[in-house]
Amino acid sequence: MVDQPYRSFKLFFTADSSDPSSYPIQAFLKFSDGSNSKVADEQLQPPVGTGRMFGPFPQVPGKSISQVNFRIGANNDPAATGFSYRISVQGFH
Repeated sequence: MVDQPYRSFKLFFTADSSDPSSYPIQAFLKFSDGSNSKVADEQLQPPVGTGRMFGPFPQVPGKSISQVNFRIGANNDPAATGFSYRISVQGFH
């Protein structure tokens, strides 16, 4: 949940599994009016302890970001949901 009016956001994904895997990753910005915007849709195969930064994504004029959501794994690659990873979000004023 976003509790401050940040100007931009950076999203981070880090693989923690010891077995190599391909991670289907989607990320969304959800707005206070209920709408959302997909900001990432990628298939990653990072080595353990590494990953990717997405963004920075600026605040959308006239909208207020209320949540940042990740979807890891997909119906076309259900094995990706059994691996461990870390996600984080940073907001910038």
